[in-house]
Amino acid sequence: MGIRRFISYGITTFCYTAVLFFSLQSVTYGQEPGRQIYQNLCASCHGAELQGGSGSNLVDGVWKFGGERAQIVTNIKNGLLEQGMPAFGNSLTDDEINNVIDYIRSVENGEVAAADSVTSDTLQTLDYDIRAETFVDGLEIPWAIEFINEKIAVITERPGRLRLAIDGKLVEEPVSGTPEVLHEGQGGLLDVTKDPNFSDNGWIYLSYSHAIENSDGDTLAMTRIVRGRINDNAWVDQQVLFEAPHDTYVNTRHHYGNRIVFDQDGYLYFSIGDRGRRPNAQNLNLPNGKVHRIHPDGSIPEDNPFVNHAEAMPTIFTYGHRNPQGLAVHPETNEVWDAEHGPRGGDELNLLKAGNNYGWPVITYGIHYDGRIMTRERRKEGLQQPNFYWRPSIAISGIAFYDKDMFPYWKNRLLVGALAYEEVRLLNIKDERVIHEEVILKGHGRVREAVPGPDGAIYVVLNEPGKIIRVSKIREDIQ
Repeated sequence: MGIRRFISYGITTFCYTAVLFFSLQSVTYGQEPGRQIYQNLCASCHGAELQGGSGSNLVDGVWKFGGERAQIVTNIKNGLLEQGMPAFGNSLTDDEINNVIDYIRSVENGEVAAADSVTSDTLQTLDYDIRAETFVDGLEIPWAIEFINEKIAVITERPGRLRLAIDGKLVEEPVSGTPEVLHEGQGGLLDVTKDPNFSDNGWIYLSYSHAIENSDGDTLAMTRIVRGRINDNAWVDQQVLFEAPHDTYVNTRHHYGNRIVFDQDGYLYFSIGDRGRRPNAQNLNLPNGKVHRIHPDGSIPEDNPFVNHAEAMPTIFTYGHRNPQGLAVHPETNEVWDAEHGPRGGDELNLLKAGNNYGWPVITYGIHYDGRIMTRERRKEGLQQPNFYWRPSIAISGIAFYDKDMFPYWKNRLLVGALAYEEVRLLNIKDERVIHEEVILKGHGRVREAVPGPDGAIYVVLNEPGKIIRVSKIREDIQ
């Protein structure tokens, strides 16, 4: 190990331990209580700079649920549960709530800066000096990227647009004819994946929030999986691969999941979050809170764990999941891993095995967003422990194993996106255990996913700003 790697490893380990220690202590608010409360409790959803994320933008002057102080106080106290916003009335005093509102108003009026951004185009990691540069810009809430060949990338934007980037240049017109999505809360157009035999069949797979209207005129939604082809910048030949029974659709607007991956045997896996209905994750009759497995044409594998279970959906592969926003297949072992976006604390990394129950909401290392205890159970017979968990939460999103040649020391290591901390982390996994974790990128924006591209560089999908950056190697550390 080179001297810089040795020193950096020590500093990284100390800093990570210190951050973990202090973050687990009781929050004490100092000279700027509104800012500190906001950054601790609100920034993970509304953005460190109040620019919005899974929650709304707080400085654009648009207050969908009332902009008067009394209305904002009520919403903070009682929450907006169908929108995924918890109630903070039991954890914040009236003075603390008003401090938060004062802070929001001061940022909105330009009196104070929301947060200090720390960005660098050239960075050092334990193994490499790396460079981060813009690949494509001007996107609106990009969610996923998939390279269909060395020159063309397909990008999803959550409002419902599918975009092409050719040789690093964004095609101005979105792909036409894509499915209609419900873009509310965390819903919209989500993941995109190509078929393992794409060069022969041209299939591209999409996931999105699909809406229906019930007899009362209410709009309900659930995650849906389709495939199609792109021909002359148009979406054609669409086939619906998975559409849940309509009586399982719900009126919440969060926890859709979703990622789509193929393993080396050609099975298609996709995840659906609990949709804010926590007990549903344990109910095998319902699609939410599950990871599902199907064939590429939508048919159901005969060896799925619940295929002969009369009281279960036959597509279910694993259950007891909260909001799995990441799925990845190990390039050597063919193991399927998932990333669980937890509550306040309790983000998880899990190795998925057929039929296993991963415990949500019966066991968790997290608590409610408002600080209340969710459950005191962290272990229970028959429920799987995470292979790794984060407390405090990093707001984990997409994950991908690095399997290219630009960064040979990182072969088979796991790239992890963190929304709240605006980071890309690199995990070294041995014998199903995480033995080392390193932050390799920070401060460029909320990381939706980081994936290796065909050239070996790492492509990072960012929200706020809506762009994709390319991370490449400048030089290796001196060994």
